[in-house]
Amino acid sequence: MVASQIAIEAFNINYQKELKPASAAKYGELAEQTIIFRYLSSSCLQKQSILMKTFLAPLLHKTGKIKLVITHFPITFYLFIGFSLFGFQTSSAQSPNTILPGAYQTQNYFKWIQHKNVALFANHTATIGNTHLVDTLLKAGIHIVKAFGPEHGFRGKADDGKVIADDIDPVTGIPIISLYGAKRKPTPDDLKDVDMIIIDIQDVGTRFYTFISSVQEILEAAFENNKSVILLDRPNPNGFYVDGPVLDTAYKSFVGMQPIPTVYGLTIGEYANMLIGEHWLSKEADRHFYENYAQHSFSKHLPSFLIVRCKNYDHNSKYQLPIPPSPNLPDMASVYWYAGNCLFEGTVLSEGRGTPHPFCYIGHPDLPNNMFLFTPVPGPGATNPKLNGKNCYGWNLYAPENEVLATIHNQLPVQYLIKAYALFPDKAHFFIIPKQGNEKMNAFNRLAGSDQLMKQIQAGLTEKEIRAGWQPQLSAFKKIRKKYLLYKDFN
Repeated sequence: MVASQIAIEAFNINYQKELKPASAAKYGELAEQTIIFRYLSSSCLQKQSILMKTFLAPLLHKTGKIKLVITHFPITFYLFIGFSLFGFQTSSAQSPNTILPGAYQTQNYFKWIQHKNVALFANHTATIGNTHLVDTLLKAGIHIVKAFGPEHGFRGKADDGKVIADDIDPVTGIPIISLYGAKRKPTPDDLKDVDMIIIDIQDVGTRFYTFISSVQEILEAAFENNKSVILLDRPNPNGFYVDGPVLDTAYKSFVGMQPIPTVYGLTIGEYANMLIGEHWLSKEADRHFYENYAQHSFSKHLPSFLIVRCKNYDHNSKYQLPIPPSPNLPDMASVYWYAGNCLFEGTVLSEGRGTPHPFCYIGHPDLPNNMFLFTPVPGPGATNPKLNGKNCYGWNLYAPENEVLATIHNQLPVQYLIKAYALFPDKAHFFIIPKQGNEKMNAFNRLAGSDQLMKQIQAGLTEKEIRAGWQPQLSAFKKIRKKYLLYKDFN
């Protein structure tokens, strides 16, 4: 329903009921329900008139399709319309089947955050239309006391892996506590003035993309300190398949904290459900959640956990990211190739940072010079890229997204990793091995989730043989995954 189609005399709106995880396995389905605003007399005409002028008059001026009937509706009706107009300024351009992230479902969470001290875990991708969530909340009178920022920072501009300090957001003046600097988990002191944490961040559905690690740390800190959490879910742009090696927990790190495959096929909301249901959070967080939290509905009196679902999304969707989630994922081709080509970060080859198409340009100066030529140079999000200023030979995998999808064919793309190793002349130095410390915990093994993939490549196994080795653990993971789906699964 678009705003210009509202008829105030008889107004219906479909909304999705809030989801509250139950105690263990599958947390249930979200149903749709219809609310009918009935004619009610009111003594609050002055307040209603103010709301009418504030929220509806601009729409009336723009469309001429809203009748100014205010004496028959309670004030809550106009509050709802006000929240909707704050959050859906571009709704008139949306089709009924447009995929809408959880943040857009303001009617499902605004009521729980009124008169609360709210902390926000987010970055630049937390938007409703063209408006950042923090601006939407502030305009609605929500009291935001601080924000927590992930890798790349709250505004999403920092380089990959760059340590980020605490700061003050220059746009809003809100204190920003970095979770990719001196610490990766909020402290009890950070949360002492917080009633509730809102999580809203765009993931890309790969184990080593560190946002899901930060979400785990946020959930643990919140549950350990009995703070309510509202997670505004967003679609997974790689959520239409599951593939890759499953992490061996002996190789656990911030680029892989749990035994899941490289491409795990869950939204952040579904993954949060899995963290809780599989008891993968800290022991203290797990105990607090099951002992202290409301277990079947959001509560004003008990700490609670709420996931606000996406609308019109399922795991067959090929969701187009409206905003690049990080500086080196500028387009969907990069997002799709990233799942496999991020593994090149653990090798001496360039993974394309410092080029127009990161993770689509792959190469090295020592590969055959009749191959595709590119030169990494400093740029936004890559101030000192690998092989900076050196001519690299290799592959240009950039193509229209439908061609990339056809090439990947719902599988983790490791074919160019295998080809690159076969062509590289100095195989003893293909993988980056630390000169000190635990050699097994090198960057490649941490990204791959174990030392098996490196050993398979070094042994000359074929792509088919390598994929076959993943299947037993993949099959076991897929059974676990099914328990936590909030959306229809892929075919």
